[in-house]
Amino acid sequence: MKRLKIYNRADLLSLVRLREGERKFAEEVGVIEKLEDIKNHKAPYVLFGVKEDVGVLANYGKKGTADAWEACLKALMNMQANTLTKPESILVLGDLDFSKEMRTAALLDPDGDSFEETIGKLVEQIDLELSQLVRFIVSSGKIPVVIGGGHNNALGILKGTSDALGGPINVVNMDAHSDFRPLTHRHSGNAFSYAMERGYLHKYAIFGIHKSYTSQEVYNRMEQFKNRVGFYFFEDVVIRENPPFHQAVKVAKQFIRDVKFGLEIDMDAIEGFPASAATPTGFSMTQARQFARFFSSNPTPSYIHICEAIPDRSEFNTVGKALASLVLDITA
Repeated sequence: MKRLKIYNRADLLSLVRLREGERKFAEEVGVIEKLEDIKNHKAPYVLFGVKEDVGVLANYGKKGTADAWEACLKALMNMQANTLTKPESILVLGDLDFSKEMRTAALLDPDGDSFEETIGKLVEQIDLELSQLVRFIVSSGKIPVVIGGGHNNALGILKGTSDALGGPINVVNMDAHSDFRPLTHRHSGNAFSYAMERGYLHKYAIFGIHKSYTSQEVYNRMEQFKNRVGFYFFEDVVIRENPPFHQAVKVAKQFIRDVKFGLEIDMDAIEGFPASAATPTGFSMTQARQFARFFSSNPTPSYIHICEAIPDRSEFNTVGKALASLVLDITA
């Protein structure tokens, strides 16, 4: 795991301004010296970041997802540590830094004949590194919480989780898109297609998919797996309220709760949120938090993945607070 940087307490404290009479998350969350220490740590959740936007670029999308982890971590470490926020439930591991792959990707010509093949191989390298770390965390009896990067990273996370648990798992994904596109080169739009093809994914529930963002080819593909793919249209859940949000989440949970499952939140499902494929119409941030809370217990997911956020300079703090709030909703 050559891309892994493990954080120490000083790394976290450097992100906060301490005040007398207050305790911040940076002072109370767990830290370790070496990866093997995860096994004996009391915290159930292992939080780490993925610093990459190669998968988004491979999908001809907007770069910037590599910065989401930094925004989230800073906001989270500045939150108040108290009996309600439960910082002791989180072990902050560190980050996987794919700056080398990002530099290589930046030199590629998107119009070149070899672009897709070359950048797809870079994404596959990220898949491998991520799957190894997730497998170790899950095998240690912990729940990985993965922040940042593109939705391409779902494949590596699913492989690592599946390998650790000894079989395919289910997924529920709040997303405006299916990310169930054809098995071409690896990119942020086909992680779940590959995961199902390779036997890591059993059932896949897509919550909030937009009718107008989904090609007929993808609809046809989902029809091929109609007993294993359930989709709940944003237009039905929010615009028509048939079924309404509070009922739709229950239906989705029933679909995926027969075996272990992973929880995915793509920030491009949220209205007006700075993301790689931002949408002017989508779920509210409050609904996303309700979704995260609802699927984080009874049963507990085997992993959590929050991706596709792009915190530009003007909205860095706001994006960070939103991501940190989702982490808190899941872990507290």
